[in-house]
Amino acid sequence: MSNNTVTITDNRTGKKVDLDILDPTMGSSTIDIRKLHKELGLFTYDPGFQATASCKSDITFIDGDKGILLYRGYPIEQLAEKSGYLETSYLLIYGHLPTPVEYHTFVKTIKNHTMVHEDLKMFFNGFHHDAHPMAIMVGVVGALSAFYHDSLDVNNPRHREISAHRLLAKMPTIAAYSHRRAHGLPLPYPRNDLDFIENFLYMMFSVPSREWSVDPIAVRAMRLIFILHADHEQNASTSTVRLASSSGANPFACISAGIASLWGPAHGGANEAVIRMLEEIGTPDRIPQFIARAKDKDDEYRLMGFGHRVYKNYDPRAKIIRAACNELLETMDSTNTPLFDIARELERIALEDEYFVSRNLYPNVDFYSGIIFKALGMPMNMFTVIFAMARTAGWISQWLEMMDDKEQRIGRPRQIYTGVKMRDYVDLNQR
Repeated sequence: MSNNTVTITDNRTGKKVDLDILDPTMGSSTIDIRKLHKELGLFTYDPGFQATASCKSDITFIDGDKGILLYRGYPIEQLAEKSGYLETSYLLIYGHLPTPVEYHTFVKTIKNHTMVHEDLKMFFNGFHHDAHPMAIMVGVVGALSAFYHDSLDVNNPRHREISAHRLLAKMPTIAAYSHRRAHGLPLPYPRNDLDFIENFLYMMFSVPSREWSVDPIAVRAMRLIFILHADHEQNASTSTVRLASSSGANPFACISAGIASLWGPAHGGANEAVIRMLEEIGTPDRIPQFIARAKDKDDEYRLMGFGHRVYKNYDPRAKIIRAACNELLETMDSTNTPLFDIARELERIALEDEYFVSRNLYPNVDFYSGIIFKALGMPMNMFTVIFAMARTAGWISQWLEMMDDKEQRIGRPRQIYTGVKMRDYVDLNQR
């Protein structure tokens, strides 16, 4: 980064301060405001951190105007076409594509950690039979620190790496167990003869009474979803992981915090909301009335799966996943095809309507990922769980990067106090 400066003047006092301008390798330049309070006694106000950089990062780059998403400099389109989830995870964690030896060693290491401690299985029985799988995920992932406390020294690079491997490897097992607990199904052991995605589908859907077979189209669709969701810069859940990490909390607690943040309907729950919307619309001929409602400023109704906080162009992930959705539904005997027909017609109308075009309300990745999950027979309460599994690679990468960042301090956002001024306490009998 090369430094220039900008001068800020306090018009009340005439005092001035020169602030450094930080120029990234890609993206917008940023003003370093750390001297602002010391020199002028001022903080900045930025609800939702829409214009604030909380860290420097080498991991993910997004250009929302151009619809660009890069992992460590590699376009998401190339990774989706040529890579696999574990190779992408290695790229995010270690910063480079692995050599054949590095890749096979990494895969072997992850497979060696797929099982969970036998006593940990008792945790699943402690949850109510109809508990939401995300509630189970938050609790069980947080509890991992009670079983794997041999590598919790966050200041030890080797401990951090071991914890990272354990988290990545055990997340599919925990996710599948969360689903099976709710349906009274036995908890299978992972199969290390299968790849990462195949093993998760096996643990989700296999039963002891019949042989389970791999569906390559389903595996391809899930592989794409995992790669596309692996990281997405400083979103709410990733920022939550970093904020929790800034206190020195153990990695399992930090990832559990990220899962809790992802659970929100405005974040990880968006693809479930898309399915509910499509089911509410019901048939393509009813689409115009829902379009009209979305355009009515006096109606609070919003179309789910359109627009994005960052992307002001077509979400690059949506283009990739739409093709996978087409491929999946065309090769499967799926009862969910009508939903996809509604989605395609809704997309066509919205992209031709000046109201949506002028506001850059393009379909995002959630618009089609929910259709894929539905076609694969995934319960809707598992949609966000799968998102959490995929995003684990990104959370781990961000956590590892933060642990090595010498500039990071414990997170402590400032506030604008709007309460009453100082006042004296009045005794109870005098009020």
